[in-house]
Amino acid sequence: MPSAPAAADRVYTHVKQAVLDRRYQGGTLLTEGELAEAVGVSRTPVREALLKLEMEGLLKLYPKKGALVLAVSAQEITDVVETRLLVEEFAVRRAVPAPVRLIERLEALLEEQRRHAGDGDLAAVAVTDRSFHAEIVRHAGNEILSRLYDQMRDRQLRMGVAVMEAHPDRIAKNIAEHAEILDALRAGDAEGAARCVHRHVSRVKVLVRGEDR
Repeated sequence: MPSAPAAADRVYTHVKQAVLDRRYQGGTLLTEGELAEAVGVSRTPVREALLKLEMEGLLKLYPKKGALVLAVSAQEITDVVETRLLVEEFAVRRAVPAPVRLIERLEALLEEQRRHAGDGDLAAVAVTDRSFHAEIVRHAGNEILSRLYDQMRDRQLRMGVAVMEAHPDRIAKNIAEHAEILDALRAGDAEGAARCVHRHVSRVKVLVRGEDR
């Protein structure tokens, strides 16, 4: 039997990944017994992992019943999109003139995203999508902004998978919009890049709410 900390980490990773890629969707009730059996551990590390996930805002614990996977709320969507716009529009302007290493990294991520899209791996598409934006934020040279942006990672991944499940046509459009951002950065067009980012990120809100295609 694995040690308690190692076992709790395994449960934490299992549940968190399943929530982020929506195998455990909002409204799903998870029981300690089921999770213990699925991961191959006792119930004690399951409780420890679920407490940590509740603190991160992914679950709500109900004593003697289990843990409810929380759905993404309309307010959370609004908050994330507003914060992303503030950070990413500033960051993409600061990234101009874009260094060669940034352009090369974005090109690689765009190609990786196309490959995952071709494989139909939505979770991997969401990860590379988020990495594309995070790379630009990192190159803005503001560590506080980078840390703030990293705090939204889980929410971004969950929303990204939700959008792609509901609107499969958006996968190709997202990739095309990333290519537009990259083209503007290559051209040294800070304001053009900011406009592309604004259109791209703003669309997330209406798509997750199902108000637009």
